[in-house]
Amino acid sequence: MTANPPRLFSRGSWPEARRIADILRKETIGGALLLAGAVLAMVWANSPWSGSYEALRAVRVGPAALHLDLDLAAWAADGLLAIFFFVAGLELKREFVAGDLRDVRRAAVPVAAALGGVIVPAVLYLAVVLGAGGGGAKGWAIPTATDIAFALAVLAVIGRYLPSALRTFLLTLAVVDDLLAIAIIAVFYTAHLSPLPLLGALVPLAAFTWLVQRRVRSWWLLLPLAAAVWALVHASGVHATVAGVLLGFAVPVARSEQAGGPQAGPGLAEHFEHRFRPISAGVAVPVFAFLSAGVALGGPSGPATALADPVAIGVVAGLIVGKPIGIMAATWLVARFTRADLDENLAWVDVAGLAVLGGIGFTVSLLVGELAFGAGTGRGEHVKVAVLTGSLLAALAATVILRVRNRAYRRIHEIETADRDHDSIPDVYQDDQPVNDR
Repeated sequence: MTANPPRLFSRGSWPEARRIADILRKETIGGALLLAGAVLAMVWANSPWSGSYEALRAVRVGPAALHLDLDLAAWAADGLLAIFFFVAGLELKREFVAGDLRDVRRAAVPVAAALGGVIVPAVLYLAVVLGAGGGGAKGWAIPTATDIAFALAVLAVIGRYLPSALRTFLLTLAVVDDLLAIAIIAVFYTAHLSPLPLLGALVPLAAFTWLVQRRVRSWWLLLPLAAAVWALVHASGVHATVAGVLLGFAVPVARSEQAGGPQAGPGLAEHFEHRFRPISAGVAVPVFAFLSAGVALGGPSGPATALADPVAIGVVAGLIVGKPIGIMAATWLVARFTRADLDENLAWVDVAGLAVLGGIGFTVSLLVGELAFGAGTGRGEHVKVAVLTGSLLAALAATVILRVRNRAYRRIHEIETADRDHDSIPDVYQDDQPVNDR
């Protein structure tokens, strides 16, 4: 008997589909708040009271003795985004340990797509800026990351009936390339490294790991240790958001045998994810957007001036051209070399729509822009305009592509959600045979 050929974006398990749907609902709300924060920042920065916006960003808070007397903009970038990356670390670890992506064949597609979506935009950016000089090359990582909240919010509006496998693909791709971005930040955007604080961070990190591995949930024990890890990583010169990823990876996914085994209920990673995702999506990312997205459009950093800068051109090109090409090319190569066929309910135009949506690079792109060129500098303001422009164009282009497929998505959705035996599990997840393209 001939084995069935592998399928790209084949239907996953029902528990995984439910979990992804729950994440999408939370990230959709977070995306709406992110947009609200960015719009408010833009309006305030271009109002007669723009000076008060800059004064707010410059307010300094924190103990000077510990070198943590940072302005609010720095606290948002270094502190609040550490929560965002903590949740991203939890999500990625859970996906690969207990989710459908523990299957190497399933994991290969979003991981390869994320790599392609990092490499091609970076190369395209460098191709644009290298001939212009002026130090623009150090911004090569700006167009490499997909904004999870922003992209999923757009997807919720325009791709309501998108099959769950593609939703999982977009979510995993966004998480993986955000983590690739944080690795890039740690390696390439650490100007001054102090080894002693970095080594010192291993002590509270080890204690945190020891406690969570024993399924300790007491916030009064874990939170001071997490804060110590963050403060020491910050003092080392490595961007403090790296601490969030390390802490997320330390949390176990499966329940312990003493707690009843993996079938007894959610593990600690899922528990923390439920607790911290609302804080990340509802507070951390929107506040960062509010304190980072404000740029005066009528001054020297206006759109006409900003988009004439080769750096800005490279960022826009990387987001709206490099990202889709990189994601599509990597996905196609996986299909080509594994001889996998696209699932029968899908078409390559669906993948293209998601690849274009991957060009929304808002949160991490703004962060890398500040690290590369400095907050408040002329070129830093040009990067903000470019990121906003590229992300908006990517969202609009994805809307056009995915709207065309909306009718087909609805038909697939109706098939997948049919529950003729009324057991609260769609029949398609109980059928051994794939859904035919009827």
